[in-house]
Order: sequence, then C-alpha cells, then structure tokens
Amino acid sequence: MRLCRYGKDGFEKPGMIDAEGKLRDLSRVVDNIGPNELSPRGLKMLSKVKPELLPVVANNPRLGVPYIGIGKFVAIGLNYSDHAREAGMPIPAEPIVFFKATSCISGPNDDIVQPRGSTKLDWELELGVVIGTKAQYVPVETALEHVAGYCVVNDVSERAFQMATGQWDKGKGFDTAGPIGPWLVTTDEIRDPQVLDMWLDLNGKRMQAGNTRTMIFSVAQIVSHVSQYMSLLPGDIITTGTPPGVGMGVKPSPVFLKPGDVLTLGIRGLGEQKQKVVAWSG
Repeated sequence: MRLCRYGKDGFEKPGMIDAEGKLRDLSRVVDNIGPNELSPRGLKMLSKVKPELLPVVANNPRLGVPYIGIGKFVAIGLNYSDHAREAGMPIPAEPIVFFKATSCISGPNDDIVQPRGSTKLDWELELGVVIGTKAQYVPVETALEHVAGYCVVNDVSERAFQMATGQWDKGKGFDTAGPIGPWLVTTDEIRDPQVLDMWLDLNGKRMQAGNTRTMIFSVAQIVSHVSQYMSLLPGDIITTGTPPGVGMGVKPSPVFLKPGDVLTLGIRGLGEQKQKVVAWSG
C-alpha cells in the first residue's frame, strides 16, 4: 500500500494511492493515518480496502507528511562509504546516531525556508524507515519485522550550524529541514530495502545518484542498533544516511542552496519530492 495525507497544512485527510497513481480519499475508512493504522492490525485492516472503490481526489492537492504521531526523528550519519569519503571523514565503526527535531518536519513538496544566519544550506536524499511495532533490544535477524514501511526523506542540513560543535543537531533541526513523503509505502511492496535506486537533482542537474545497497549499515542493522539504546515506538522514523553528491562535497568548490533553487528527489518505488528554497522572512 501507498498511504498519504493530503490537504492544507494542519487540515490533511488520509489518502491512498491506487495502482494507476491516482490519489484516493481514505477518510471514510479511517480518520487519520497514525501509529494505530501503522500497527500490524491496522495495516491488515487497510490492506482489505480496495482503492478502486474509494473516491478519486481531484485538483492535485498539496501532500502533507504521510502520517501523524512521529515521536522520534532519528537520523544516521555517514552511512554510505563514498559519502564519508567526500565529507573527509573516516568510515564509522558503528552507526552514528543523532536526532532531527520533530518541529522540522514538513510535507514532501513544501518550501524549504533558509534559516536566519544560514550560509551553507545543503541537501541529503535519504531512505526513511517507519516503525510499526515497538522495538527494544531486537536482533538484526528480526529487526525488519518492526518496520511498517518506507518513505523518502530530505535531511536538509545547514553545514555551518552543524560543524560549529561536535553535536550535529542544531544544523539538522531548523524548521522545514525534514521533508517526508510523498507516501508511506508498506513493507509488502518493498521486500528488500537494500536494492533501491536514489536520485536528487538541483535546478535540473543530477547531483546525487546512488542505491541503498551501498549502505555501510543495512536497515536491519540500524533498527537493531538503535533499539539497543532506546525503545523505538510506533510512528518513530529513522532516516538512514545519504549517498554521495551533497553540496559540501562538490569539488573544487562546495555548492550550497540559495533562495530560488529547486530540488527534485526520489527513491524507486517510494515516489518523488520537489522543494523550492525561499528566504527566511522573519
């Protein structure tokens, strides 16, 4: 299934994407899409819904974050070996875990607002992993059983903020730094999360092209690792690192985002995002 939410910010309705890519209204079936709907029981109920019997949504409305109830926005740094090299950093011996503020979350096509004082605004195309059942001390072998689905994430980053100290969080958590969507795609459609092509264009120019097979730590390893240090709860999301091609890695001179720039990015089977960069207006 491909689940989503659509409508004006704060007034989204639940939706489902059918086999032809049409948006269908799911509001007669559920009030919203959240942790309850992403549980095994909730997903089983939704899997019985026939999309072709749902009303088609007209006029191409705004798509919001695909689901509500994100308690934790966990992120993994330097999880692609070639990205670590372009960043001039050593290959990590274990996953680098940090957090993005939940207040940074935005819809997949909402504007990216360059924060006040920003000089090095950057992009990071990533695979998002959505938790469906509580994961605590889970082994790698069963870690994917706790996953409800996958989505596209843009881990928008302000490098000057990020690199100012040893903690990355303040460069990762500003408003609009976490576009998620357009859909949440359930695991029955993504059997293997380690074979997904990924791409990102800046103003029509290809900047990132990769595949999740080159992750240093697999999705299963990441879920297992994080669960050793905190309980992962239904609705929590983990964004799993970016392939090479970020702005700060461009040689000989880094390329950073500025107002008017347009990013288009996607992952095979998970849909596409499109964001315009705008200036902070106060």
